[in-house]
Amino acid sequence: MLYAIVGQDVSDSLDLRLAARPAHIDRLHALQQAGRLLLAGPFPVIDSNDPGDAGFSGSLIVAEFDSLSAAQAWADADPYVTAGVYASVSVKPFRKTFPA
Repeated sequence: MLYAIVGQDVSDSLDLRLAARPAHIDRLHALQQAGRLLLAGPFPVIDSNDPGDAGFSGSLIVAEFDSLSAAQAWADADPYVTAGVYASVSVKPFRKTFPA
């Protein structure tokens, strides 16, 4: 089943994000290579694809896991969690409807 993982950043998270990003991206690549990643990306703080020093307010990952507990365990082990980038993370079941 698909699960939506939404991380909300701490204030002024950009430096923490940049430091943890390579390890975070490596985990996403592993999901992608396994055919389990639907989409992933950050929420810019400002209305821009490249927010520069304004940074990001969080991230969204939609991926396939065997269970909610497996998705939660994966999210809990994310480098953005362990590095203190995220103030909170929610994991919810997700049903893709569109595009078909």
